[in-house]
Order: sequence, then structure tokens, then C-alpha cells
Amino acid sequence: MNILGKKVLIRAIEEEDLEVLHKWANDPNIWYMVGGWHFPGSMATQKEWLKKIQGDYLNQRFVIDTPDLGVIGTVNLVDIDWKNNHAFTGLILGDKDIRGKGYGVDTFMAIERYAFEELHFERLDGTVIEYNQIAFNMITKKCGWKEEGRQRNWYFRKNRYWDRIVVGITRNDYFELIKENNYWE
Repeated sequence: MNILGKKVLIRAIEEEDLEVLHKWANDPNIWYMVGGWHFPGSMATQKEWLKKIQGDYLNQRFVIDTPDLGVIGTVNLVDIDWKNNHAFTGLILGDKDIRGKGYGVDTFMAIERYAFEELHFERLDGTVIEYNQIAFNMITKKCGWKEEGRQRNWYFRKNRYWDRIVVGITRNDYFELIKENNYWE
């Protein structure tokens, strides 16, 4: 099953996607803007990673595909808690030329719809590095997420520490947003 947005199709990662994912996995400009840490990796490492993630029902990773541009990024539902119905989600848009064109918003709206309307989740969680104001504004102003707290000096980038902004969206937040913006109509 694929997850449909208005502009994007979210689908499982296939072996033919690995070339572009490998490129992004080694792009320091991408990793500077997202949480976690990363080492440069080989294509062999990328192939092992794909084998490892297949069939992991607690950590679902997807590519973001478009009819015109092909694969433009990744989105995930990880650390899924099936008992309490929540997961952590994050997004990477690969090439900077496609950013600011609504693909990120559509991806978040589609993954929210899938999480809340298909998987019956109660909430989604995420984090943003404090200097990534573009991502923070997108998810809070356009996608219904709320800032829920800060963890000071969490991320180390460019020889200093930055805050981790904790964000979340509940099932009610999502349905209120849909009622307000009629996104799916």
C-alpha cells in the first residue's frame, strides 16, 4: 500500500532508491539540518541498512516520490509504540531546489493522515534543531504541530551546542487542522 498526498506518493524503499539515498546520506548540508549523527557511508553500508530495515514493524522508513521528479526525500514512522499508539516521525527533502514548493507540507499531511486515519495513532512526536526555523515554521504553522518543550544544548554542530525543540501533534490537533484548512478536499 502506498500513502498518497496531493503532490507526493510515500512508498516503501526499494533497492533502486539506494543510489539517491546514498548521495543524501553523505551530504553534510542535509545532516546539518536534522537530528542524530552520521558518519560517511559506502554503498555497501547502504545495502546492509536496507536489508536490516525490511520487516521492522516498529520502525517504518519510506521514500517520498513524485510523478515529475522521482524520489525527492524520505519520511519515517519510527519507535512505534503499538500499545499506546504513537510514533516519532521525521522528514528529509534531498535536493535543495525542491524545498519551499509544498512537498514537505504535503508529505507531513499525508503521513499524519496515514498515522491518524489508518493506524489509529493518538499522537506523533518529532524534534527540530533550534536553528532550523524553516522546518519549525512549516510543521507548526502549516501542519498542526505544537512545541512541547526544549532540551537545552542537545545538538552539537559547528563547534557549539544547540537546543532540541520537542514537537508533537495529537489526533485531535490533526482533525481540527483538517476541519480548519480543508486540506483533503
